[in-house]
Amino acid sequence: MLREERLKSVWITGASSGIGRALAIKMASENWQVAASARSLEKLETLASESISLPGNIYPFDLDITDSSNIRIVLDRIERDFGMIDLAVLNAGTHVADDASTLTGEHISALLQLNVVGTVECLHSVLDKMRGRGVGHVAIVSSLAGYGGLPGASAYGASKAALINLTESLRPELAEAGIKLQLINPGFVRTPLTDKNDFEMPFLMEVDRAVNALYNGLMGNRFEITFPRRFALLMKLLQLMPYRLYFRITRGLLGN
Repeated sequence: MLREERLKSVWITGASSGIGRALAIKMASENWQVAASARSLEKLETLASESISLPGNIYPFDLDITDSSNIRIVLDRIERDFGMIDLAVLNAGTHVADDASTLTGEHISALLQLNVVGTVECLHSVLDKMRGRGVGHVAIVSSLAGYGGLPGASAYGASKAALINLTESLRPELAEAGIKLQLINPGFVRTPLTDKNDFEMPFLMEVDRAVNALYNGLMGNRFEITFPRRFALLMKLLQLMPYRLYFRITRGLLGN
């Protein structure tokens, strides 16, 4: 008698909207079991109901990643239902625009608590499980905004720069432990979050195209996954410029 092959499982945080939601649908369409977590259980249940015709399944898990005590509980539930987590995509995060007059300790603390500390708590919990098995795959979603300081994104950019540095730092160590670690740096993707922006977004990418690029990257072996490629290249080139030119360009983003 042939043994039924276990479907691979993926845990996606921040899966109720935007890139996380679209990725959950993409993974389910590729026959993955998807554990989708976010703070809005209602949105996750809607997502799950919309995916019933797909080869894989999407299962909702209510989770606020700033509640560290609940992360381990949710992970245990996921592995009890699906077996081991093959891939974790740590995508949860937000953006709140700021400037010199609105940047306060309270503002940046709230953003860092979600974008950085919450992500690290998820990473810590899932790595505990993967290290014990000597195998695993984790992808951390940062942003091209983490490459350098941009007007209106001082707190957000700082949080994403922290994730880039963190992921780069851990990559060699986790590779030795048999765990594949990848960094995802999106540019502007049309989502409910970017719909709030009141400025022109260069190389704006539709979410379905972005998620196809993201999925292909996850299935590959490159450390960094970026999209749109042209915008990523421009941001990398910007970092090579002397500050005099860098600030001349970024000053143009003020819209004055």
